[in-house]
Amino acid sequence: MKVSLFIPCFVDQIYPQTALNMVKVLEKLGCEVSYNPNQTCCGQPAFNAGYWEEARAVGHKFLKDFSTFDYIVSPSASCTGFVRNYYSRLFDNSAVHNEVKIIKKNLLEFSEFLTEVLHTTGVGAELNLVATYHDSCAALRECGIQEGPRKLLREVKGLEIREMEDVETCCGFGGTFAVKFPAISEAMAEQKIRHATDSGASCIISTDLSCLMHLDGLIQARGLNLGTMHIADVLASGW
Repeated sequence: MKVSLFIPCFVDQIYPQTALNMVKVLEKLGCEVSYNPNQTCCGQPAFNAGYWEEARAVGHKFLKDFSTFDYIVSPSASCTGFVRNYYSRLFDNSAVHNEVKIIKKNLLEFSEFLTEVLHTTGVGAELNLVATYHDSCAALRECGIQEGPRKLLREVKGLEIREMEDVETCCGFGGTFAVKFPAISEAMAEQKIRHATDSGASCIISTDLSCLMHLDGLIQARGLNLGTMHIADVLASGW
């Protein structure tokens, strides 16, 4: 099966190893993976800040870059959710209406692609760790992803997943929300970290590095003994 990678800006610039681990897993499962190095942002930051014309210009490029692929896989439910839920508003009553419909169908978050398209839960990963899973708002509310990542994690040899209290509560990042309301954002992160720690976990796993980046910043600032891992990094462990 042929797939194209959509690698979000912050993954490309800050967490490239996660993208490489995603490729590692996809290739192990028999996928032929391609990457368009000319790809850029999906337009979400500009859209959320109210700059719809700028977001539309970036979105046009996104549609062009990925127009020829049946499956587009991304390690970010946030970016996936934005394209699937908001491109129809961004390009409402436009000449690219049909292209938007196709992209919305073809773009999937990484764990979603594994469970819903490849119909797999076990990839042969092994990781001796006690962890907890964080439902990102984008994964849960915009993409409807909840049980799939847990199925994948339950198949990882040596990994124990413990559910934290208020697992569906936001971590406080929310993109520009963390910039506009830093005190509220930090308090929400504090609560999420406390619940993760109370579960007895030593690591937080999620589909979204934006959440993990936000939480890890506070973890590092507090000097806490708590790690963070993207699900692609977990699934690429031990082989």
